[in-house]
Amino acid sequence: MKSYKPTSKSRRAMTHVSYRGVLTNSAPTKSLTYGFKRAVGRNSQGRITMRHKGSGHKRLFRAVDFLYNKHDIPAKIQSVEYDPNRSAFIGLAVYKDGEKRYVILPKSVKAGTTFLVSEKAPLEAGNRLPLKNIPVGTFVYNIEIKPNGGAKIGRSAGIFAQVVANADGYTNIKMPSTEIRKINENCFASIGTVGNEEHHLENYGKAGRSRWKGIRPTVRGTAMNPVDHPYGGGEGRQGRGTKRPKTMWGKVTGGRKTRGPKKYSNVFIVSRRKTGKNK
Repeated sequence: MKSYKPTSKSRRAMTHVSYRGVLTNSAPTKSLTYGFKRAVGRNSQGRITMRHKGSGHKRLFRAVDFLYNKHDIPAKIQSVEYDPNRSAFIGLAVYKDGEKRYVILPKSVKAGTTFLVSEKAPLEAGNRLPLKNIPVGTFVYNIEIKPNGGAKIGRSAGIFAQVVANADGYTNIKMPSTEIRKINENCFASIGTVGNEEHHLENYGKAGRSRWKGIRPTVRGTAMNPVDHPYGGGEGRQGRGTKRPKTMWGKVTGGRKTRGPKKYSNVFIVSRRKTGKNK
């Protein structure tokens, strides 16, 4: 981690991931980038469904490959790059047939390293093979939920899942949340742990840096008026005054289970995630 001299109150606690010696290219590949408009917490109707999102620095989208549909063709990592749209580092993979694609990089892979997507690929970091061919205890990332459906699980910085069992056409995967889930054994996964593992140690240091990231301020409910929040109003500092914690729309939160009893993936969960002190 990179720290700064305390030249101001903001700098005193500010930390940053050191890119020197890690990133090899500052300019992205033009053919794999395009402009886009961020959702900033709004749905397809333009209504806010996630508060505290908006503004932020303009970003260029990198077309990262999660499908990995080029099998048995070795690829070489040409450069390690920063992606403003995700926490992990990405690498420019150049396949033997000349095609270029961006991929998420594991912790130990650097520029010049090769990887392979194949059912018979060796168990090396970055290689991608079916779950049925991965031994128990192996750390994996970029995991598919359905065969040929593209990587959906384990894509954030420093994240990994673990193979814990293989039986009856399914592979049991221990998620980063400690949940154990069954996944079709023909789904592909990459070997290793996602890179940039120090990302969670970053300290923004000042409010302005959060705004650059697109994070807007959060106002406490107790600081509002009664018309704006169930916790609002009162003379001086008040407790919430309600039996259960609520959102500003009166919806109960904290302790109430929100997962649907008929959700399609309930049958694939072997063990639910541990929460609180049990985690």
